[in-house]
Amino acid sequence: MLSSYDVIEQLAELFVDRGTPDFIRSDNGSEFTAEVVRGWLGRLGVNTLFIEPGSPWENGYIESFNGKMRDELLNGELFDTILEARVVTEQWRREYYQRRPHSALGYRPQAPEAILPVQMNQLDLNKDLTIIPIGT
Repeated sequence: MLSSYDVIEQLAELFVDRGTPDFIRSDNGSEFTAEVVRGWLGRLGVNTLFIEPGSPWENGYIESFNGKMRDELLNGELFDTILEARVVTEQWRREYYQRRPHSALGYRPQAPEAILPVQMNQLDLNKDLTIIPIGT
């Protein structure tokens, strides 16, 4: 289970990478409603929007993800170990976000992998090699 400090740590990383949002929508889990988290968000000027209990339609994105994950992965797998479950679900998650086309995004993936092409001069490993004599 996540603590409120775990939530702050993860949100801080996201805010550094993507900027501070105006609002955060979350469920009413104790890790999000904790005074520490709400105080920290308030000091940053981030407003909180909580989903009403029993109202999953208020967060259609995660409900869509959960349904697809259940239908496409979990209903067809039996995991023998926690490690196997982690590996298989992470592979599925990466496929879902980084490679799979989504109709709402013009059939592009949500978070495509960034692959930089290698330039030919990067392959010349000896290009800037300086030889330093040892023991002379």
